[in-house]
Amino acid sequence: MSRLRGFAVFWWRFVAGDDWRVAAGIVVALALTGLLAHHGHNAWWLMPLAVALLLATALRRAARAARSGSEGAEPDRRAEAGGAVEAAQGSAEVGPAAHPVGSRGDVEQ
Repeated sequence: MSRLRGFAVFWWRFVAGDDWRVAAGIVVALALTGLLAHHGHNAWWLMPLAVALLLATALRRAARAARSGSEGAEPDRRAEAGGAVEAAQGSAEVGPAAHPVGSRGDVEQ
């Protein structure tokens, strides 16, 4: 049963990701597009509009959470999933300073 649960959790996290509201909005937009197309209406415009609106809403929500010091923001689910190391590494410095020349095995001097 744990494999089935793991499979379901993987797909939930893959589809819903960080914001289940965006995934639900896309599902609703797909259903409306299909319904309009089924009834003979030209519905090509609905998906781009829905994606733009959902993106704007998600960005506004994330910006508001960042301004308020992350109060009310959703917790980092990577740590909940047993990925505490990945969550901790997410805040680590990335870039040239993190990997000076010669510190990695693939860089020869």
